[in-house]
Amino acid sequence: MAFNVGYLTSNRTSKGDEVYTPFYAVEPILEFLPKNKKIWCPFDEEWSAFFQLLTERGFNVVRSSLNERKDFFKYEPKNWDILVSNPPFSKKDEVLKRTFSFSKPFALLLPVHSIQSRQRFEIFQNQIQLLVFDKRINYHADGNMQDTKKGNPFGSAYFCRNLLPTKLEMRKLIEYQRPLIGGDENGGNQ
Repeated sequence: MAFNVGYLTSNRTSKGDEVYTPFYAVEPILEFLPKNKKIWCPFDEEWSAFFQLLTERGFNVVRSSLNERKDFFKYEPKNWDILVSNPPFSKKDEVLKRTFSFSKPFALLLPVHSIQSRQRFEIFQNQIQLLVFDKRINYHADGNMQDTKKGNPFGSAYFCRNLLPTKLEMRKLIEYQRPLIGGDENGGNQ
């Protein structure tokens, strides 16, 4: 059996947070989002795949980012119903705590191994749902907004609350290339 050295050597620091979600990885969560609800994307620029695709598909979306001095840990829009985004992986515990504190539905794209830890066990309180995939997501990285970087060392899943019909949903990823226009390497996970 091959040993997953890539996962063990992947960058799990804030510098490793500089990856961006491709459009094809946003597609699977769309089927679970009601069109009559306002979606908050708290880690997203106008060029993020989440903001662009949700807007294109007719969802009511509000977004925010550190670049606009809207820190997720201090800022909350006045009106929103569901939180959807790809948060900085290095801050996943803090993000999950704050997200749960809102007592609203959410979908956060995180490394699948985020399911297990003593701290997250306490945060989840058996209220977590997972949307998992048949393969790994390849993210935009290293400032390349045209193509995704192949060979991602970890699997990803949407960690949800009060959004999916069951505790575990499985979907196939249909990969396609679509550049993130207007993106740069300074935005964080999106």
